[in-house]
Amino acid sequence: MGLRLRRAFVGLLLATLAACGAASGPDEIGRGALPAEARDTLERIERGGPFPYRKDGTTFHNRERLLPVRGRDYYREYTVPTPGRRDRGARRIVTGAGGERYYTDDHYRSFKRVRE
Repeated sequence: MGLRLRRAFVGLLLATLAACGAASGPDEIGRGALPAEARDTLERIERGGPFPYRKDGTTFHNRERLLPVRGRDYYREYTVPTPGRRDRGARRIVTGAGGERYYTDDHYRSFKRVRE
């Protein structure tokens, strides 16, 4: 199965599950329950930077379709540093153009919507 066909199939499957009530949106997490590094990243986003990683602020494409499907440039991603890691690690904050924020600690396999 080609990549485009596979993505279309996954999107259709997720939409069908959501319509049946079998799939729901991301869980939620309070801002205070986030790791300190994630809270720091949120503050940096609110200030408009500076950002320590080159990819911070770049488009997040939502290929996994775990977040609500929106337009091409709707989401942005930011690295949440992981203590003891030399690379970017798996933790991210993803922001939406509508002001919503999501946290993942498993490199986009799951998300929690951040409650203020």
